[in-house]
Formats: sequence, C-alpha cells, structure tokens
Amino acid sequence: MSERYDVELTQGAEGDLAAIHGWIAGQGGDAAADRFLDQLLERIERLETFPLRGAMLPELEPLGMREFRQIIAAPYRIVYRLFDRRVVIVLIAHGRRDFTQLLEERLLR
Repeated sequence: MSERYDVELTQGAEGDLAAIHGWIAGQGGDAAADRFLDQLLERIERLETFPLRGAMLPELEPLGMREFRQIIAAPYRIVYRLFDRRVVIVLIAHGRRDFTQLLEERLLR
C-alpha cells in the first residue's frame, strides 16, 4: 500500500472554492453547487495517494518552476505544490481564465 500525503488548501484556494460555490449556486442553486464542490474535493482528496498524477504547468515550465502541478476537474484547473509528504493546493480556477496572470498574482508575489 502506498504512503499517504497530507493535503492542505491555502487560504487563497479556500477562497477559490467559496467563489466557485457562490457562482454555481447563483446559476443553478445550492444543491448543484454542493454537488460540484463535492466532486472537486473528491479530486483533491485523491492526491493523498497519488500526488504525482498531475501534470506540470505549461505556464511555469519555461521559467524552470517544475514543482507546481495541476489536475483537471473540468472546467477547473487545480494547482498544487508538493512539500515532502504534503500536497498544498494553491489555486483553483476556471480553465478559461488567464492563468499566467492568476499564477503571477498567487505564486510570484
């Protein structure tokens, strides 16, 4: 059996989840928002056992920043970083957003 990693959400990622829930609730109601949030959290929880499953971020590879990875929970991208036995979720955003700008705001400042 593989070792488990601790999964943590940064304050920014928690805010992302709240914003996603609010937007979906406004469009389709609280039940739909709750279901989608549950699906996102299930994807995140899978990183406990398979943290290397995510792909490197194409926006950061040219900068030599290979420690950040992403998984897709369509249409959202979940960006995380590995620290020893911890997976730290740093950003959750719709895939159509300007990720270069989002990453700069969240990671490089």
